[in-house]
Amino acid sequence: QVQLVESGGGLVQPGGSLRLSCAASGFTFRSYRMSWYRQAPGKERDMVARITSNGGSTNYADSVKGRFTISRDNAKNTVYLQMNSLKPEDTAVYYCNAVHYRGSALGDYWGQGTQVTVSS
Repeated sequence: QVQLVESGGGLVQPGGSLRLSCAASGFTFRSYRMSWYRQAPGKERDMVARITSNGGSTNYADSVKGRFTISRDNAKNTVYLQMNSLKPEDTAVYYCNAVHYRGSALGDYWGQGTQVTVSS
């Protein structure tokens, strides 16, 4: 019933840009904090960007500050990640995560991931 479906990944050259989308369904999207995580080969899954349920605040990993922008459209039940000035070290599977603003016990959902490869 609950679905988070990522799209927009692919192969891009260093310095290029990509926009990821995560389409949500089956829950009250406006009540959920949305995050993007990524997992590179051989590494832990790390949070890269986060946005509050009402879009009032964002947070970014130091490694992506100034390059990535998270946004959401609650009318479309979609969260986005605009990635600019991409580097090879950004290569990873990117996952969408939703956590209820009142705590994970009320909802914690993950998408299936989308591959981003930055290579010349």
